[in-house]
Amino acid sequence: MRGAPEMRSARCPGVVLLHGIARGSSSLRRLERSLQAAGFATLNIDYASRGKPIAALADDIHPAIARFAEREAPLHFVAHSMGGLVTRAYLAKHRPNRLGGVVMLGTPNGGSEVADLLSGSRLYRAFYGPAGLELTTANRSNVLPVVDYPVGVIAGNRFIDPVAGLFVLPKPNDGRVSVQSAMLAGMADHIVVNASHTGLPRHGVAIAQTIAFLQDGRFSLA
Repeated sequence: MRGAPEMRSARCPGVVLLHGIARGSSSLRRLERSLQAAGFATLNIDYASRGKPIAALADDIHPAIARFAEREAPLHFVAHSMGGLVTRAYLAKHRPNRLGGVVMLGTPNGGSEVADLLSGSRLYRAFYGPAGLELTTANRSNVLPVVDYPVGVIAGNRFIDPVAGLFVLPKPNDGRVSVQSAMLAGMADHIVVNASHTGLPRHGVAIAQTIAFLQDGRFSLA
């Protein structure tokens, strides 16, 4: 696991960025640069997303986040896809004292029917590992505690893969996660943007809305 912190002032609000499964910190670089330009310090973490169950991944990232959380400022989390589930598992066990808001982009809070379809495949299990098997819709509502902190959910409604988008997932969806599945009980706000699953962290509107939520606790209506 590698972290790439941009510290700036110790009093700048901090943001931990967590990528999705089989991705890396580079997939969040545009989002990270925009957060820095808006005055946030960032910790963009690389972690072995395919190597362990989600709860173990949350423990793996704890040392880097604990060091970053020593700053005298609020600490926010922004996560793409499975990174949102890792965030929820992390906050259930290692909640920082100055926790701010959480933004989830395309997180399968209710699981993904694509994972349901593929999880029986030996190739899927070999590539996505233990965490990949936790992305199915089975019993998702009981896996992680109910959130009691501000969460903003950003979902996409554009898909590139016509098979998954048209025939596997409920509509609307982003090609990997349906809008319905991205929703989360207890969330403070939610918004749908015209972006695919992989495109969400690079989408201009999604980035602007992420910053708005971290600053104001809600998404912008403009």
